[in-house]
Amino acid sequence: MKVLAYGVREVELPIFEQVNKKFGYELTCIPEYLNSEETARKAEGFKAVILRGNCWANKETLDIYKELGVEYVLTRTVGVNHIDAEYAKSLGMKLGYVPFYSPNAISELAVTLAMTLLRNVAYTAAKTSQQDFTVDTQMFAKEIRNCTVGVVGIGRIGLTTATLFKGLGANVLAYDAFPKEGVDHICTQVPLDELLAKSDVISIHAPYIPANGKVITKEFISKMKPGAILVNTARGELQDIDAIIEALESGHLRGVGLDVLEGESEVFFKDLRGQEIKNPAIRKLVELYPRVLLTPHMGSYTDEAVLNMVETSFENLKAYVETGSCKNDIQC
Repeated sequence: MKVLAYGVREVELPIFEQVNKKFGYELTCIPEYLNSEETARKAEGFKAVILRGNCWANKETLDIYKELGVEYVLTRTVGVNHIDAEYAKSLGMKLGYVPFYSPNAISELAVTLAMTLLRNVAYTAAKTSQQDFTVDTQMFAKEIRNCTVGVVGIGRIGLTTATLFKGLGANVLAYDAFPKEGVDHICTQVPLDELLAKSDVISIHAPYIPANGKVITKEFISKMKPGAILVNTARGELQDIDAIIEALESGHLRGVGLDVLEGESEVFFKDLRGQEIKNPAIRKLVELYPRVLLTPHMGSYTDEAVLNMVETSFENLKAYVETGSCKNDIQC
């Protein structure tokens, strides 16, 4: 079985090669993302492709895959909105995704962004990088054990995030559309409005469901405690960037940490130094550093998470080849 993996970074390559020793695929890894006819045609001669986020399996690229004889389209991600699943299945393709991977990868980044903002680390480091070692009032911080942290969405990742904040001594509130049992030793589940009003830090871990629209809206932010910190390491489509910018400029939000953006492929994974960012909202977020910390969708960029994603992707392909079905099939 010839397998083409897109978007494989140099540091990830040894993991792909190590895992493949157990499967024996004729594996080719390339750094390019699936984002054009040219990159789609790199799959010529391959029966299976493995995608990552921001690899766009749309009608155009899927038609090329069909022409080339690609039978299996797998993604090493939890999210599948980059794949037109219904159209792919109409072409007879088998699809698979990764239902979960190391929750610590995302949770640790969420906590890091929150603590960096809470302790004004980016602001302070920016000053000392200019050889200014004075201490000013903006460096003054509240300890996390004296804070209330609100976690929106307590699936695997959200609950892990709540556990990490709890371990730091924070009072942790949580909201989930489907309340969980057996978590009272970690967090107190409350209505969303109560969480927004009481939390000094809010970390978002909700899934993006197109029919439900955005979660972080102007109304959502208006209900937040003045001076709070907002962190989103879930999905960029969950947030209204204009509303976030407005709240930052008014001072209602103290700081924001974002690992995801709607339309992030415009800028993420590109070196744009010396160039003007075309999207005015993203450009403004960059200008608002250090009150805004932007990371380029690197939450899952850890040794354990990549290992989990690669192993599951290879196992999905193995199941399809051997049985014709896969428990991690992407549902339309």
